[in-house]
Amino acid sequence: MAELVSFTVPTESDKTLLVWELSSGPTAEALHHSLFAVFSQFGLLYSVRVFPNAAVARPGFYAIIKFYSARDAHRAQKACDQKQLFQNSPVKVRLGTKHKAVQHQALALNSSQCQELANYYFGFNGWSKRIIKGHYHFL
Repeated sequence: MAELVSFTVPTESDKTLLVWELSSGPTAEALHHSLFAVFSQFGLLYSVRVFPNAAVARPGFYAIIKFYSARDAHRAQKACDQKQLFQNSPVKVRLGTKHKAVQHQALALNSSQCQELANYYFGFNGWSKRIIKGHYHFL
C-alpha cells in the first residue's frame, strides 16, 4: 500500500516517536548523534530532539523523533522498542499519542528540506528548484 508523504512539517502523532529510558551518562549531543544514526536507518527524519528528564524523575534523557513517513515511524518503533540500541539498558519507544482536540496547521517545509525530501524519495540528487507563487516545483 502506498503512502502519501507531503512536503509539510510532520505534525501527526503517527509520525512521531517518544523514546525514553535514555542513559544519563552521555551528553545530550552524543545521544542526539546516536539516536539519529539508529533511527535514520528506517527512513528520512525531520527532527531528533533530546531533553533531560524532569527533576522529579531519575537522571537521564528522553527524545522526540519525527519522521516524514508514518510507515517508517511504525517500523522504527517495532524494531527499536525494548532494545539496547547504543546503551547497556533497553529503551522504550512509543508512537506519539493522538490529540483529538488539537488541529495543526500544515506548515510548508523550507527549500532545503523540500530538496532533501525529494532527493530521498525520488533517489536523485540534482534537483533544480524554483518557487512559483509560494509552491515548490521540482524539475
